[in-house]
Amino acid sequence: MYRCRFFILFCLLLLLTQQAASQRRFYIGPDDHTDYFWIGDDVAYRQAFLTMIDYYLGRMDATQGNPSDRQMRWTCDGSLWMWEYERNRTPQQFERFMSRVRDGHMSVALNPLVLVQGGSPTESVIRGMLYPGIIERKHNVRFPMAIAMENQTLPFGISSLWAGSGAKYSWKGVCACATEVPGLNSRDREIYYAGGRDGSRVLMKWQSQFTNNQMFGGYAEAFSPMQAITFAEANTTFQTKYPYPVIGAFGRGYDDLQYTSDEFVTIAQQNSNANRRIIVSNQEDFFRDFETNHGASLETYAGAFGNDWDILIASMPEVSARVKRATEKLRAAEAMATLVSLDDPAFMATRAADRDQAMLNLGLFYEHDWTADGPVGRTPRANWSRSVEKQVTTYVDQLHRDATRELGRRISRSGTERRFFVFNPSSWARTDVADIQLASFTRKAKVVDATTGMAVPSQIIRKNGLVYLRVLAADVPSVGYKVFEIRDGIDNTSPPAATVNGSTLENERYRLTLAPDGAVTSLIDKTRGNRELVQIIGGRVINDLGGDRSGVVRVEEIGPVSVTLTAVSQNPVRHITRVTLYSSIDRIDISNEITENFNGVKTWAYSFNVDQAELWHEEVGAVIKAKTLANGGHYATRNARYDWLTLNHFADLGNANGFGVTLSNWDNSFMRYGESTIYALDTSSPQINVLVGGQVDGPSLGIPNLGGDSYFLQRFALRTNSGFNQTAAMKFSLEHQNPFVAGMVEGTGTRDRTFPASSYSFLTISDPNVLLWSLKPAEDGFDRGIVTRVWNQSNSPVNYQISLAEPVTSAERVTHIETTIAPAAVTSGQLSTSANQQQVQTHLLKIAQ
Repeated sequence: MYRCRFFILFCLLLLLTQQAASQRRFYIGPDDHTDYFWIGDDVAYRQAFLTMIDYYLGRMDATQGNPSDRQMRWTCDGSLWMWEYERNRTPQQFERFMSRVRDGHMSVALNPLVLVQGGSPTESVIRGMLYPGIIERKHNVRFPMAIAMENQTLPFGISSLWAGSGAKYSWKGVCACATEVPGLNSRDREIYYAGGRDGSRVLMKWQSQFTNNQMFGGYAEAFSPMQAITFAEANTTFQTKYPYPVIGAFGRGYDDLQYTSDEFVTIAQQNSNANRRIIVSNQEDFFRDFETNHGASLETYAGAFGNDWDILIASMPEVSARVKRATEKLRAAEAMATLVSLDDPAFMATRAADRDQAMLNLGLFYEHDWTADGPVGRTPRANWSRSVEKQVTTYVDQLHRDATRELGRRISRSGTERRFFVFNPSSWARTDVADIQLASFTRKAKVVDATTGMAVPSQIIRKNGLVYLRVLAADVPSVGYKVFEIRDGIDNTSPPAATVNGSTLENERYRLTLAPDGAVTSLIDKTRGNRELVQIIGGRVINDLGGDRSGVVRVEEIGPVSVTLTAVSQNPVRHITRVTLYSSIDRIDISNEITENFNGVKTWAYSFNVDQAELWHEEVGAVIKAKTLANGGHYATRNARYDWLTLNHFADLGNANGFGVTLSNWDNSFMRYGESTIYALDTSSPQINVLVGGQVDGPSLGIPNLGGDSYFLQRFALRTNSGFNQTAAMKFSLEHQNPFVAGMVEGTGTRDRTFPASSYSFLTISDPNVLLWSLKPAEDGFDRGIVTRVWNQSNSPVNYQISLAEPVTSAERVTHIETTIAPAAVTSGQLSTSANQQQVQTHLLKIAQ
């Protein structure tokens, strides 16, 4: 009798198991795609967010008694939904929202909104996700998903930054509109692990667009949920390319301002059967199911897809450049703020609200609707982008000023002579120029190093109508300063940094000739047998805007620290070019100011005499080679766009014979490699064409007329090398784009904590390939600790130590958005840890207070 019952139960269990094995599981995920400033402005979307969240919280409560598959769920496609809800609802209402995040009925993506981040600095990507990190720690939740939909391309390094911020999953439904990216209807893989050079990965659902963007592969796959389900059940091509029984169809709201309906619950109730199980999804549950059952068989694929809608930020090039500059300037501002916080732990607390808004805005600036071709119109979109930039730059500039002043007040001093400090935000000691503003013009001022008592080269210069004293500051320690004293007199012992002969400028290393239009027509490397670096390619040379060579060259400044030649030209647009050589600094600085609005798309050509060159460049969170994967590079072989590549800190052209050149790029975002087209990389031409700006994809996409601006600052630096070295290239560009900070010393020694009178170093890193990327007080307050972010530039894993001026008492490995991962080892008061090859890594350090 018992055996019979057991046999019946066994048969039933076997039948259910077999049925489950053959049953497809359809995860249908309702959401509303946010088209910020395309279909609605910020006010309209704020109300839409509030309305939709309230509605779906109500439907979650109403369906709580249903079987789990048939309970309402919802996905917010960016953290701005949560930001607006927290600020416009009561704490009790927000806690109700968070309780649904915790129990899995509500999900929120890490990204602030759907973005185009191909032109974004690495740190801007991270900063845009800091707000979810604050919420994670405050409300005991995690946000494991990042979304980058509608745009047809994806940066190589973005998955590493997502993974480092705690993301595990992503889906990318594209529009297949306003694009020329080929093959979107036939991708090589439908679901895979998107990998990075650091070995990290994110489970990515990025499917072929089988019919249109309201079906699999589109950004509104579930626009008609039952149509998607029946398509997957009947279409043999889909089944061949996607043979898995766990199927996700996400997105319902499409381009509507808001979508409120419980149709997904009804569909799950009425259409599940023995062959199909329909689950109302928060999207995360699909990924967990899929990874558990099929993740082990998936390919890890790492490739760059170039830039599509990303390049539209260049239609407002000066506004976009200001955001990029602010991101860079934040490095020194926060490092100095960390030192000030040692004495005043509340230094950052009073600016927390502005900080949080600025960090969110560093992500929001890259919101994907830069196409600006929607009902809202181009002018409101341009005005909003400008307002976002203004908030960011105002915050960063103020923090930089305050931190500089407050650090100067905490450096002890004696005597009556004027003293100033020179702060180095880098994690290595370096020699560079520093400029300290003087209250009035003087030709008599010499400078003494307070550490050695020796005079240092100095000269008076003018910038923007103001008077500065420029000094050559040697061996300024890592994340620290040296102090200098201003005395009466003049530096008449140091020879000029370079000599000038007409339009030729020469120092101990380089000899260059500047054309009247600001192009460099000859550049001789004297240390390599007088090798000529300029090659005429397509009629263009170095720093060549494509003019007719008309203009005027003059000497702007000459002194023992630097010598500058200036070219003023009207062709092809009105612009001023300054080229500077230095004493004891292996760098050629080039500064371009375009001083009028212009039509069309323009580039600065950099044509180099480097045979059989390979191009490496910093993309977004990765340094990559500009060749396809099939040819030993990092770009996808298909489904990609190759005409405009990301140009973050640097590009480097070098060959196997041990010669190359590094181009540091401060303000711009994109470049064309040689004559590359949308469909193919030109790897044979040693030419970099830096995008000045314009509507690259025609007048119907982006902001017309350059947003109305008539001033554009675009700066570069050059250095020859003996072949590509990633660490050297990155350090060179960081030095160029992170100048020393100079501030007056006003300390009296009466504060709780004062810093030494002559020099100080706060942080050192043991491995020279591990570069400090960010040093800052923790987002949750200085009492929580000091955040250090580093980037291992080596192709191998490394063990390294971080030492602070104060002993480290404890440490944690944290995500980039500062949520704890695990304790970290502290040995003899130092952080002792390891990083994977090419990894960006973040820690939280505590010191005794």
